[in-house]
Amino acid sequence: MSQPYAEVIGDPIKQSKSPAIHNFWLEKLGIDAEYRACHVTGDGLADYLDDRRADLDWRGCNVTMPHKQAVIPLLDKISPQAKTVGAVNTITRNTAGELVGWNTDISGFIEPLKAKLKENHFFRMARILGTGGAARAIVKGLSDEGFTLVLAGRNTGKARTLLDELAPKGEHHSPPLDHFAEPTDFTFDDRDGCCDLVVNASPLGMRGQPPLNFDWSHTPPGAIAYDIVTDPVETDFLKNARAAGHETIDGLSMLIGQAAHAFERFFGQQPPRDCDLQLREILTR
Repeated sequence: MSQPYAEVIGDPIKQSKSPAIHNFWLEKLGIDAEYRACHVTGDGLADYLDDRRADLDWRGCNVTMPHKQAVIPLLDKISPQAKTVGAVNTITRNTAGELVGWNTDISGFIEPLKAKLKENHFFRMARILGTGGAARAIVKGLSDEGFTLVLAGRNTGKARTLLDELAPKGEHHSPPLDHFAEPTDFTFDDRDGCCDLVVNASPLGMRGQPPLNFDWSHTPPGAIAYDIVTDPVETDFLKNARAAGHETIDGLSMLIGQAAHAFERFFGQQPPRDCDLQLREILTR
Protein backbone atom coordinates (compact mmCIF):
# COMPACT_ATOMS: atom_id res chain seq x y z
CA MET A 1 0.00 0.00 0.00
CA SER A 2 1.39 3.41 -0.97
CA GLN A 3 2.22 6.00 1.65
CA PRO A 4 2.36 9.81 1.37
CA TYR A 5 5.89 11.18 1.59
CA ALA A 6 8.00 14.30 1.31
CA GLU A 7 11.78 14.51 1.05
CA VAL A 8 14.86 16.69 0.92
CA ILE A 9 17.04 16.85 -2.19
CA GLY A 10 20.63 18.00 -2.56
CA ASP A 11 24.15 17.06 -3.59
CA PRO A 12 25.49 15.82 -1.19
CA ILE A 13 22.53 14.90 0.99
CA LYS A 14 23.75 12.35 3.54
CA GLN A 15 24.49 15.05 6.11
CA SER A 16 20.94 16.46 6.12
CA LYS A 17 19.12 16.61 9.46
CA SER A 18 15.75 17.23 7.76
CA PRO A 19 14.59 13.57 7.79
CA ALA A 20 15.17 13.38 11.55
CA ILE A 21 13.18 16.58 12.11
CA HIS A 22 10.18 15.77 9.91
CA ASN A 23 9.91 12.10 10.88
CA PHE A 24 10.02 13.10 14.56
CA TRP A 25 7.03 15.40 14.00
CA LEU A 26 5.16 12.83 11.89
CA GLU A 27 5.51 10.26 14.65
CA LYS A 28 4.45 12.72 17.36
CA LEU A 29 1.32 13.65 15.41
CA GLY A 30 0.51 10.08 14.36
CA ILE A 31 0.51 10.98 10.66
CA ASP A 32 0.88 7.98 8.34
CA ALA A 33 3.56 9.46 6.11
CA GLU A 34 7.33 9.45 5.64
CA TYR A 35 10.07 11.99 5.01
CA ARG A 36 13.13 10.85 3.06
CA ALA A 37 16.47 12.13 1.77
CA CYS A 38 17.11 11.86 -1.96
CA HIS A 39 20.47 12.45 -3.62
CA VAL A 40 19.86 14.53 -6.74
CA THR A 41 22.66 15.93 -8.90
CA GLY A 42 22.37 19.08 -10.98
CA ASP A 43 22.09 17.01 -14.16
CA GLY A 44 19.25 14.98 -12.64
CA LEU A 45 17.19 17.88 -11.29
CA ALA A 46 14.78 18.18 -14.23
CA ASP A 47 14.17 14.41 -14.39
CA TYR A 48 13.58 14.29 -10.63
CA LEU A 49 10.88 16.96 -10.81
CA ASP A 50 9.22 15.31 -13.82
CA ASP A 51 9.07 12.00 -11.94
CA ARG A 52 7.68 13.54 -8.74
CA ARG A 53 5.13 15.67 -10.57
CA ALA A 54 3.38 12.45 -11.63
CA ASP A 55 3.69 10.73 -8.23
CA LEU A 56 0.43 11.23 -6.31
CA ASP A 57 2.01 10.12 -3.02
CA TRP A 58 4.62 12.90 -3.19
CA ARG A 59 3.76 15.89 -1.01
CA GLY A 60 6.78 18.01 -1.90
CA CYS A 61 10.44 18.46 -1.08
CA ASN A 62 12.92 20.69 0.63
CA VAL A 63 15.82 21.88 -1.50
CA THR A 64 19.33 22.25 -0.14
CA MET A 65 22.74 23.02 -1.64
CA PRO A 66 23.48 23.46 -4.48
CA HIS A 67 19.99 23.53 -6.06
CA LYS A 68 18.21 26.47 -4.39
CA GLN A 69 18.67 28.72 -7.42
CA ALA A 70 19.02 26.13 -10.18
CA VAL A 71 15.56 24.73 -9.47
CA ILE A 72 13.72 28.02 -10.12
CA PRO A 73 13.40 27.84 -13.94
CA LEU A 74 12.10 24.26 -13.65
CA LEU A 75 9.07 25.27 -11.56
CA ASP A 76 5.65 26.48 -12.69
CA LYS A 77 5.29 29.18 -10.04
CA ILE A 78 7.36 30.70 -7.24
CA SER A 79 6.15 32.72 -4.27
CA PRO A 80 6.84 36.48 -4.22
CA GLN A 81 9.30 36.05 -1.33
CA ALA A 82 11.23 33.28 -3.11
CA LYS A 83 11.30 35.42 -6.24
CA THR A 84 12.70 38.41 -4.33
CA VAL A 85 15.36 36.35 -2.57
CA GLY A 86 16.18 34.44 -5.74
CA ALA A 87 16.22 31.09 -3.95
CA VAL A 88 13.76 28.23 -3.34
CA ASN A 89 14.11 25.81 -0.44
CA THR A 90 10.64 24.22 -0.50
CA ILE A 91 8.58 22.84 -3.39
CA THR A 92 4.95 21.72 -3.28
CA ARG A 93 2.38 20.68 -5.88
CA ASN A 94 -0.91 22.62 -5.99
CA THR A 95 -4.36 21.31 -6.87
CA ALA A 96 -3.77 22.16 -10.54
CA GLY A 97 -0.71 19.89 -10.59
CA GLU A 98 1.71 22.84 -10.78
CA LEU A 99 5.02 22.80 -8.91
CA VAL A 100 5.31 25.85 -6.66
CA GLY A 101 8.56 27.11 -5.10
CA TRP A 102 8.71 28.74 -1.66
CA ASN A 103 11.40 30.18 0.60
CA THR A 104 11.00 29.36 4.29
CA ASP A 105 14.59 30.36 5.17
CA ILE A 106 13.61 33.95 5.97
CA SER A 107 10.86 32.98 8.41
CA GLY A 108 13.09 30.25 9.86
CA PHE A 109 15.94 32.69 10.45
CA ILE A 110 13.71 35.37 11.99
CA GLU A 111 11.79 32.97 14.26
CA PRO A 112 14.23 32.91 17.26
CA LEU A 113 14.52 36.72 17.04
CA LYS A 114 10.78 37.42 17.17
CA ALA A 115 10.60 38.30 20.87
CA LYS A 116 13.53 40.69 20.50
CA LEU A 117 12.07 42.29 17.38
CA LYS A 118 8.77 43.01 19.13
CA GLU A 119 10.69 45.53 21.24
CA ASN A 120 11.03 49.15 20.12
CA HIS A 121 14.60 50.10 19.18
CA PHE A 122 16.16 53.42 18.29
CA PHE A 123 18.54 51.65 15.94
CA ARG A 124 19.11 48.14 14.60
CA MET A 125 22.37 46.95 13.07
CA ALA A 126 23.47 43.52 11.86
CA ARG A 127 26.96 42.44 10.89
CA ILE A 128 26.49 39.56 8.44
CA LEU A 129 29.50 37.40 7.56
CA GLY A 130 29.25 35.67 4.17
CA THR A 131 27.62 36.41 0.82
CA GLY A 132 26.38 32.98 -0.31
CA GLY A 133 22.85 31.65 -0.78
CA ALA A 134 21.95 31.71 2.91
CA ALA A 135 23.04 35.34 3.19
CA ARG A 136 20.45 36.32 0.57
CA ALA A 137 17.54 35.26 2.78
CA ILE A 138 19.15 36.80 5.88
CA VAL A 139 19.81 40.14 4.18
CA LYS A 140 16.22 40.30 2.94
CA GLY A 141 14.74 39.25 6.29
CA LEU A 142 16.77 41.73 8.38
CA SER A 143 16.32 44.56 5.89
CA ASP A 144 12.54 44.09 6.17
CA GLU A 145 12.91 44.33 9.97
CA GLY A 146 14.60 47.73 9.72
CA PHE A 147 18.24 46.77 10.23
CA THR A 148 21.20 48.70 8.90
CA LEU A 149 23.40 45.99 7.40
CA VAL A 150 27.14 45.45 7.32
CA LEU A 151 27.62 42.60 4.85
CA ALA A 152 31.19 41.28 4.88
CA GLY A 153 32.57 38.93 2.26
CA ARG A 154 35.79 37.99 0.56
CA ASN A 155 34.37 39.66 -2.56
CA THR A 156 33.18 43.13 -1.54
CA GLY A 157 31.74 43.76 -5.02
CA LYS A 158 29.47 40.74 -4.63
CA ALA A 159 28.40 41.97 -1.20
CA ARG A 160 27.59 45.43 -2.56
CA THR A 161 25.56 43.97 -5.43
CA LEU A 162 23.62 41.76 -3.02
CA LEU A 163 22.80 44.74 -0.80
CA ASP A 164 21.73 46.88 -3.75
CA GLU A 165 19.48 44.07 -4.98
CA LEU A 166 17.84 42.94 -1.74
CA ALA A 167 18.14 45.95 0.59
CA PRO A 168 18.10 49.01 -1.69
CA LYS A 169 16.84 51.31 1.06
CA GLY A 170 19.10 52.36 3.90
CA GLU A 171 22.77 53.14 4.36
CA HIS A 172 24.37 49.68 4.27
CA HIS A 173 28.06 48.77 4.13
CA SER A 174 30.19 46.04 2.52
CA PRO A 175 33.65 45.75 4.15
CA PRO A 176 36.03 42.86 3.39
CA LEU A 177 35.60 39.81 5.63
CA ASP A 178 39.18 39.96 6.89
CA HIS A 179 38.45 43.41 8.36
CA PHE A 180 36.87 41.57 11.30
CA ALA A 181 39.76 39.14 11.82
CA GLU A 182 42.08 41.64 13.55
CA PRO A 183 41.39 43.34 16.90
CA THR A 184 40.08 46.90 16.99
CA ASP A 185 40.21 49.59 19.66
CA PHE A 186 36.99 51.19 18.39
CA THR A 187 34.92 52.61 21.25
CA PHE A 188 31.22 51.89 20.85
CA ASP A 189 28.67 54.53 21.76
CA ASP A 190 25.82 53.95 24.20
CA ARG A 191 23.86 50.91 22.91
CA ASP A 192 20.88 51.38 25.20
CA GLY A 193 17.76 51.02 23.06
CA CYS A 194 19.72 49.46 20.18
CA CYS A 195 19.57 45.95 18.73
CA ASP A 196 22.84 44.52 17.44
CA LEU A 197 23.37 41.16 15.70
CA VAL A 198 26.44 39.36 14.42
CA VAL A 199 25.49 36.57 12.02
CA ASN A 200 27.71 33.91 10.52
CA ALA A 201 25.93 33.23 7.24
CA SER A 202 28.94 31.43 5.75
CA PRO A 203 30.05 27.78 5.90
CA LEU A 204 33.22 28.86 7.74
CA GLY A 205 33.53 26.99 11.02
CA MET A 206 31.53 24.05 9.68
CA ARG A 207 33.07 20.59 10.05
CA GLY A 208 35.58 20.14 7.22
CA GLN A 209 35.66 23.88 6.41
CA PRO A 210 38.26 26.53 7.36
CA PRO A 211 37.67 28.37 10.65
CA LEU A 212 35.90 31.71 10.82
CA ASN A 213 38.36 34.34 12.03
CA PHE A 214 36.33 36.94 13.87
CA ASP A 215 37.60 39.16 16.68
CA TRP A 216 34.87 40.04 19.17
CA SER A 217 36.31 43.51 19.80
CA HIS A 218 34.30 44.47 16.69
CA THR A 219 31.03 43.70 18.47
CA PRO A 220 29.02 46.18 20.56
CA PRO A 221 28.13 45.19 24.11
CA GLY A 222 24.78 43.40 24.30
CA ALA A 223 24.95 42.12 20.73
CA ILE A 224 23.47 38.71 19.88
CA ALA A 225 25.67 36.19 18.04
CA TYR A 226 23.82 33.95 15.58
CA ASP A 227 25.55 31.10 13.70
CA ILE A 228 23.57 29.25 11.02
CA VAL A 229 26.10 26.36 10.93
CA THR A 230 24.55 23.11 12.23
CA ASP A 231 27.57 20.76 12.18
CA PRO A 232 28.86 21.24 14.78
CA VAL A 233 26.00 22.93 16.58
CA GLU A 234 28.42 24.33 19.15
CA THR A 235 30.82 26.26 16.90
CA ASP A 236 33.93 28.15 17.94
CA PHE A 237 32.14 31.32 16.81
CA LEU A 238 29.43 30.75 19.44
CA LYS A 239 31.87 29.61 22.15
CA ASN A 240 33.97 32.75 21.67
CA ALA A 241 30.86 34.93 21.63
CA ARG A 242 29.72 33.58 24.98
CA ALA A 243 33.22 34.04 26.40
CA ALA A 244 32.98 37.68 25.35
CA GLY A 245 29.66 38.00 27.18
CA HIS A 246 27.21 37.75 24.28
CA GLU A 247 23.88 35.94 24.01
CA THR A 248 23.95 33.26 21.28
CA ILE A 249 21.60 31.52 18.83
CA ASP A 250 22.69 28.31 17.11
CA GLY A 251 21.97 26.93 13.66
CA LEU A 252 19.38 24.42 14.84
CA SER A 253 17.06 27.35 15.65
CA MET A 254 16.89 28.39 11.99
CA LEU A 255 16.88 24.80 10.74
CA ILE A 256 13.91 23.77 12.90
CA GLY A 257 12.10 27.04 12.21
CA GLN A 258 12.28 26.77 8.42
CA ALA A 259 11.38 23.06 8.59
CA ALA A 260 8.23 23.88 10.57
CA HIS A 261 6.91 26.13 7.80
CA ALA A 262 7.67 23.48 5.17
CA PHE A 263 6.09 20.68 7.25
CA GLU A 264 2.79 22.55 7.37
CA ARG A 265 2.81 22.90 3.57
CA PHE A 266 3.61 19.21 3.07
CA PHE A 267 1.30 17.59 5.62
CA GLY A 268 -1.37 20.21 6.37
CA GLN A 269 -0.71 20.39 10.12
CA GLN A 270 1.48 22.51 12.35
CA PRO A 271 4.32 20.51 13.93
CA PRO A 272 4.36 20.04 17.73
CA ARG A 273 6.78 22.81 18.66
CA ASP A 274 6.33 22.12 22.37
CA CYS A 275 8.65 19.14 21.72
CA ASP A 276 11.57 21.27 20.42
CA LEU A 277 13.85 20.39 23.36
CA GLN A 278 13.38 16.67 22.76
CA LEU A 279 13.99 17.18 19.03
CA ARG A 280 17.20 19.09 19.75
CA GLU A 281 18.47 16.21 21.87
CA ILE A 282 17.92 13.84 18.92
CA LEU A 283 19.67 16.18 16.48
CA THR A 284 22.75 16.61 18.66
CA ARG A 285 23.40 12.94 19.41
